[in-house]
Amino acid sequence: MTSGDHKYLPYGRQFLDEDDIQAVSDVLRGDWLTTGPTVAAFEDKFRTVAGSNHVVSCSSGTAALHMAYMALGLCPGDRVIVPSISFIATANGALYCGADVLFTDVDPDSGMMRAQDVLDLIDGLTPDELASVVAITPVNLAGEVAEIEAINSIARQNGWKMIIDSCHAVGSRYGDGRGVSRTAGDCHFADMEVFSFHPVKTIAMGEGGAVTTNDAALYDKLCLLRNHGMERNPDKWTGRGAGKAQPWYYEMQHLGYNYRQSDIHSALGLSQLKKLPAFIEKRQKLVAKYDALLTDMSPHIRPITSAPGHGAVRHLYVVLIDFGALGTTREDFVAALSARNIGTQVHYIPIYAHPYYRDKYGELSRPGAEEYYARTLSLPLHVSLTEDDVTYVIEQIADVL
Repeated sequence: MTSGDHKYLPYGRQFLDEDDIQAVSDVLRGDWLTTGPTVAAFEDKFRTVAGSNHVVSCSSGTAALHMAYMALGLCPGDRVIVPSISFIATANGALYCGADVLFTDVDPDSGMMRAQDVLDLIDGLTPDELASVVAITPVNLAGEVAEIEAINSIARQNGWKMIIDSCHAVGSRYGDGRGVSRTAGDCHFADMEVFSFHPVKTIAMGEGGAVTTNDAALYDKLCLLRNHGMERNPDKWTGRGAGKAQPWYYEMQHLGYNYRQSDIHSALGLSQLKKLPAFIEKRQKLVAKYDALLTDMSPHIRPITSAPGHGAVRHLYVVLIDFGALGTTREDFVAALSARNIGTQVHYIPIYAHPYYRDKYGELSRPGAEEYYARTLSLPLHVSLTEDDVTYVIEQIADVL
């Protein structure tokens, strides 16, 4: 088989089987399509996966971020610290609330915010700017886990709240400073964590997201915010229906949104969660295959750094490529792989470089983020991929170069 005859390998895609299709069909034949018992069942199952006390599912990872920021009460004049490398929603969610963001630099070899990056940022802030910071949002990029324990320590010292963007990290594990194995989503070092179930993520719901928390008050607030800010519990009414038996009554207590998850999406998500252990095993095998085959190409092509002892579940397989040393450009390299039916993507353009943020905050540059962006490329990684496919990808990379 020639390279042009090989099936197309996208950088990511969902894996669905007949069990998933049947689960959705069962809901379509039932009484509930919107937010019903299957949503509750998905939240209960995901709570055990994440290890948190509470889960609030919603319509997307972006909605989860927005809800988390709203639950903190962000408003104009507040600032949130975010990494320069992430999907734009990490920063956008704070701006939806009228707040501003401050961009830290990142590790040029992992793309993630480090504790030192946070310290470097705040060293350059004026007293008024520092006083306006109310929260920080590190990102577990590609399924790897950031220095969340050390970053949390800085946050607590400064009185900040902490949200972890774990949209890439469903099922990932990490070790804390005491050697305890923890799960992304357990909120041991955060007030809230957010997740995405977009089709290219570890599990797919079509579109979907969730917020985990151990704080009962935040949980109650999140539940209101995803459903127009409406309270239906008579014990919590404060308006004209308080103390009355009015079965039709509800009251809007916050400005919320329609960010509800549906039973249709939750049926797919619940079925996918049953496969999560198998998905994790497959992804880790594929990552190990990539790592082994790339050894001979180092240092010009190598995977992003992975913290020792972490049990990352990689959503993306990201490599760092010294295009200059290899005598090519990323544009030409991507085009050459595409001609061989290999899909790639860049995760991510520094958020501050987008025209909207450039116009809002002026020209910014973070050396680590710029170095990471200049070298990064995501290769195919998804459950439908085989180890032979990984071999093909690496063989074609070697041939192109």
